[in-house]
Amino acid sequence: MTTPQHRVQGLNNDEVPADWPAISDREVAWLRDRFPQLEGAGPVLWHSPRPMSAAGIVESATGRTFIKRHHHSVRDVACLSEEHRFIAHLAGAGVPVVQVLKDRDGATAVAHDGWTYEVHALADGEDLYRDAPSWTPLTERDQAREAGRMLATLHQASASYIAPQRSTHMLVTRDDLLRTADPIAMLERDFIDRPALADYLSHKPWQWDLEQTVLPWHAELAERLQDEPRLWAHNDWHVSNLLWRREGAATVVASVLDFGLASPTSALFDLATAIERNAVAWLELERGAQAMHVDIALALLDGYRQVRPLSAAQVHLLADLLPVVHFDFALSEVEYFQGATGSTADADVAYHVFLLGHAQWFRSHDGQALLAALHAAA
Repeated sequence: MTTPQHRVQGLNNDEVPADWPAISDREVAWLRDRFPQLEGAGPVLWHSPRPMSAAGIVESATGRTFIKRHHHSVRDVACLSEEHRFIAHLAGAGVPVVQVLKDRDGATAVAHDGWTYEVHALADGEDLYRDAPSWTPLTERDQAREAGRMLATLHQASASYIAPQRSTHMLVTRDDLLRTADPIAMLERDFIDRPALADYLSHKPWQWDLEQTVLPWHAELAERLQDEPRLWAHNDWHVSNLLWRREGAATVVASVLDFGLASPTSALFDLATAIERNAVAWLELERGAQAMHVDIALALLDGYRQVRPLSAAQVHLLADLLPVVHFDFALSEVEYFQGATGSTADADVAYHVFLLGHAQWFRSHDGQALLAALHAAA
């Protein structure tokens, strides 16, 4: 599975061999026969350092194009098309999303030899955070405010989009476990469709772990979330998924990328995810208070409210969601590592560091300070 010469960002912000081989010239040649936009495409000019799929940029007769490839166990054509339909809706509503290209038959996702491919036009804007791992915080308050405004704009456009829940749990963010009164019972019901997750958890005291670390934060959330409507959301609003451009003295969002984690959750869930992704240096918690960026969290919230006002009760709920907003996705990562890549060591990181560790951190002095600042902003 691994291509030794291709290295990507690891879970500890290190450089590791890729789980998936880099996109080859042979694959580009096969895609060239399917996508007229790839006419004359040559070798891959740049390989993405992102670890959970393979992606690269090629030069064709019509310009540069972005190719992304998934293992069929992670994304099949039907599942990938769910993301593309959401992107198409947002584009129609004026959100600056990347254009997903269609092949000669009108398909946006194609399968070949155990892989699933998508092809995108190269997005507009400057990738200011190209080399930033997903758990590194945003650095500029003005950019955080702009990111909040764009997220609210996306939610306004998404309000008219109606589609079922995603057809997979793997590497998708959901809020199902937060909306149910009994997350443990829901997980046990899900095991029949999630054998890799069931296998991993069978070796852990997972019910006790959740009851001690995660579920105390869950109390009353299910009932309070009943008033928050389902909304298709980005669910991975990190600055590395945004491209930027200058407008006078301001830096604004030019393009929104990567809807791989998108699903129907809620606007507050998506905003809480954005704060978690951008305001805490999860890979540098040993720095104490310096790893927490309250100013970034408040700027994201401020920018969001400029476009989509929130009540005081909603801001309090936003703060209460933050310690468990990663709950579903951390388990999804466990499932991915245990089932798709076969790395129990990486699954252990997702379970102990992400699932349990993040919830525990919010009981620390720094975590409590972040929550208190958000509650005060209500």
